Amino acid sequence: MTRAQWGILIRLEEQPGLLQKELADLLEVEPITVARLIDRLEARGMVERRPDPMDRRCWRLHLTDASRPLMSEIDTQLGELAGITTNSLDDSTLNNFHTALSTMRDAITEDLATDSSDSSRLTPAP
Repeated sequence: MTRAQWGILIRLEEQPGLLQKELADLLEVEPITVARLIDRLEARGMVERRPDPMDRRCWRLHLTDASRPLMSEIDTQLGELAGITTNSLDDSTLNNFHTALSTMRDAITEDLATDSSDSSRLTPAP
């Protein structure tokens, strides 16, 4: 199981029924990359494609029951990693860190929403 496959499984657990295009956008990769990863996960019985009830050209992605034990293991390992990375930080520091990250995320979200027509600001100069 690769890190990229973990990422897909985690996203599908959080948001079942995503389209491959939506998943690619969330993971910031090309749709063909997601398609190949989904093919591998589907071959392992972890993910299934279900027809979209509103658009027969689209397929919705869902975890299968076979993925549940693996998702439990992923959750356990993520919890252990979080413990390792934060065990030396006191509650005040963790709260400040969380607040800072949330503030940065909100600022980016707000900036993108208000300035979505000016994508040149995020494009590197030649």
